[in-house]
Amino acid sequence: RYVNNYDQLLNFNCPSHQSISQVQSIHDNGKEDRMWDFRCKGTFDTSRTVTCTQSNYVNNFDEAFSFSCPFHSALNGMESYHDNGKEDRRWKYNCCAQSNVCFSECLWTDYVNNWDEQFSWTVPDSYFLAGVSSYHDNGKEDRRWKYHFCKKISC
Repeated sequence: RYVNNYDQLLNFNCPSHQSISQVQSIHDNGKEDRMWDFRCKGTFDTSRTVTCTQSNYVNNFDEAFSFSCPFHSALNGMESYHDNGKEDRRWKYNCCAQSNVCFSECLWTDYVNNWDEQFSWTVPDSYFLAGVSSYHDNGKEDRRWKYHFCKKISC
């Protein structure tokens, strides 16, 4: 199952107190778009309030971007729309935080996919997703993806 269809709006948020733990995507060369699916994992204390904020669009069509959640936040969801002329998507991200929860020892993956490839990437155990980086190729009409992830600590 995928959250979106090709060329359609993508809008996904994990349940409250959770963050994205797995990203899966498949590319179609005819549609020149990707369908996406996500898994979530418990991130915050469910007995305490979580504050979430959504970014503005982090990219224009065909542009590279690198987005990290605000300090000590985890990535909870995302929204994007596809343009058939540009054959690309613009992205917004949703990040959540909780008082007394901090993130440290952050790392970036290498690129998790090659052009037109299906991929599945899982956040390592004891880490939480905190950001995304991507660039677009107008020949391939696809994006390559990197992910930013951090360890949770008390603060």
